Amino acid sequence: MLEKMKRWTSLKEPESLSQRINECKNYKIPDHIAIIMDGNGRWANKRALPRVAGHHEGMKTVKPITRLANELGVKALTLYAFSTENWVRPKLEVEFLMKLPEEFLGTFLPELIEENVQVQMMGDRDQVPAHTLRAVDQAIEKTAHNDGLVLNFALNYGSRNEIIQAVKSFSSDVKDGKVSPEELTDELFDSYLMTPQLGDPDLLIRTSGEIRLSNFMLWQLAYTEFWFTDVLWPDFKEEHLIEAIEGFQKRSRRYGGLKSEDLK
Repeated sequence: MLEKMKRWTSLKEPESLSQRINECKNYKIPDHIAIIMDGNGRWANKRALPRVAGHHEGMKTVKPITRLANELGVKALTLYAFSTENWVRPKLEVEFLMKLPEEFLGTFLPELIEENVQVQMMGDRDQVPAHTLRAVDQAIEKTAHNDGLVLNFALNYGSRNEIIQAVKSFSSDVKDGKVSPEELTDELFDSYLMTPQLGDPDLLIRTSGEIRLSNFMLWQLAYTEFWFTDVLWPDFKEEHLIEAIEGFQKRSRRYGGLKSEDLK
């Protein structure tokens, strides 16, 4: 009888995406998911296409992933769109990347507004072209009153630069007598970073098989669960996001301590 049960179990049809989504909702959903969207160039190269074609295809992937994150009740989705190191790429590629926010938000903004999504951006605005900032700022303004999922774009962002700027701001406040060095805590330092309202990511996803952080949210990722996949970002589908969340839900987050069952 037991062998028959095992065989029946092995022959069951795999769960559909909708079933897996519903099952996920029965367990803890990460409040904040951060994604390093990697592999656009390799996706294009594999198809003998220019690298910009991969970036354009990667932009399309953002929409279904944002929709699903919103449906699941994720509170914040941070996407690493452009790093402070990416300026060394070929000029035409950089210019193309800086036009993508205009195209993306031009077509997707009405849905974001309707679905109660709030757009935010973190990063150094000084180098970002005016036309890019106009598109982003318009989205931020038009979604400012939404209180659902926060779609946070890391644009011209680098974590080391963020930390240095935070230290400078704190030092300036110390000099001005607004705070004393003895008051510095993790929580206070958080308030000088670019993400105080978002909370630290619960889950980091990196696509394309690379296993590194690439100067992304180094402070905030201290106790984040990591999930790496060989899937290139343009090929990243809803089922891959569900797979990452399912993996997260099976983990036990200890934050340096022990669970009661570990003491038995």
